[in-house]
Amino acid sequence: MKTNAFKWLAIAAAVLSVAACKLDDDSYDPSIMNPSALVTVKPDASGGFLMQLNDETVLRAVNLSKSPFGDKEVRALVNFREPKEEEVQLYGGITSDLVYVNWMDSILTKQAVSCFGKDDSIYGNDPVEIVDDWTTVVEDGYITLRFRTIWGSGTMHKVNLVTGTDPSNPFKVVFHHDAGGDHVGETGDALVAFRLKGLPDTEGKDVDLTLEWQSFSGKKTAKFKYRTRAD
Repeated sequence: MKTNAFKWLAIAAAVLSVAACKLDDDSYDPSIMNPSALVTVKPDASGGFLMQLNDETVLRAVNLSKSPFGDKEVRALVNFREPKEEEVQLYGGITSDLVYVNWMDSILTKQAVSCFGKDDSIYGNDPVEIVDDWTTVVEDGYITLRFRTIWGSGTMHKVNLVTGTDPSNPFKVVFHHDAGGDHVGETGDALVAFRLKGLPDTEGKDVDLTLEWQSFSGKKTAKFKYRTRAD
């Protein structure tokens, strides 16, 4: 079985790698080919790792003892199923947070950056559309964005998320895209996640996070619920 059917376009040095399945007999099993969830992969002190599903839910893999991404914390698409009884027993018999991972693929994971006052010239202002689907989400201290833009010459695109742009609203962030002059070609999508570590502590409360970006029809905004990560 080959693992090459859920393909995302690459940007910045390794935006997304290939993450899905194509069976040799051309059959299609959506339970294996499509991602089950978007998680934060977190190495732990024991040398293992956990997968943070949302602000409250943690998953652990019965079939993986170490993170495939080493000691890096990353956001990732994952396909998993409920573990079989014998798999649970081998793990230790605790079932509440266990899954069997079929595949896992990281997406570009970056820190948000600070405002310098000339952000368009520093970080770029080329247009994108933010796609409103389940992969565009704020959770576990990250904002993950599926964005759509033009990809043509193979020039490396760069994306950044800038904080501190509005002194009256510390929970406003601006998405910047530098296409590197790559403006002619086909439209395609990519995923990127930004850690929101520099924002003020919400002290366990949900607040409105405002995202602004330059679209193909002008500036747009969207609001999300954000809560500072517990750790």
